[in-house]
Amino acid sequence: MNRFFQLGSLMIVALIFASFMPANNETAAEIGGDAVKWYTWEEAIAANKNNKKKIFVDVYTDWCGWCKRMDATTFSDPAIAKHMNDNFYCVKLDAEQKEDINYGGNTYKYLSNYGRKGVHQFAYTLLDGTMSYPQYVFLDENEGKLIVSKGYKKVDDFMKELKYITSEAYKTSSLSTFKSKAK
Repeated sequence: MNRFFQLGSLMIVALIFASFMPANNETAAEIGGDAVKWYTWEEAIAANKNNKKKIFVDVYTDWCGWCKRMDATTFSDPAIAKHMNDNFYCVKLDAEQKEDINYGGNTYKYLSNYGRKGVHQFAYTLLDGTMSYPQYVFLDENEGKLIVSKGYKKVDDFMKELKYITSEAYKTSSLSTFKSKAK
């Protein structure tokens, strides 16, 4: 009977906790209004024609645990979200999406015969064929590739990367040099 009571109590606590969790894969920051504004690739390119900004592309997959952690922690940080929204058109790109992407006179398609789950040609092109997740691609205002950054990033480390790009320090310094001097 005691074990039954403990199990029941645990289930009640879990249900209460779950009721405070964001629905529909929203992050806590999205609920509070401090969220990164995510665009599709096509939306970012269209917006960039009217108002030039750098473009940030988060290349992820649905099964990637570190990608989900990046969403739940780093991208949910209000300072990160503000800096990204102020300085970038931010794109979420599923590296395994099935929908075509038309860009630069080319149609990029999903390739089912690459790897275990397939890959999208556009993600493959952006990442120069190095398919690991998460990866982040920084593009300049003219959609030219600046850098590709790999792996999960804590808030402080990621903010340094953002500032490296937005300050245009990439023109005179390596990222590692910039990070070593940044506060």
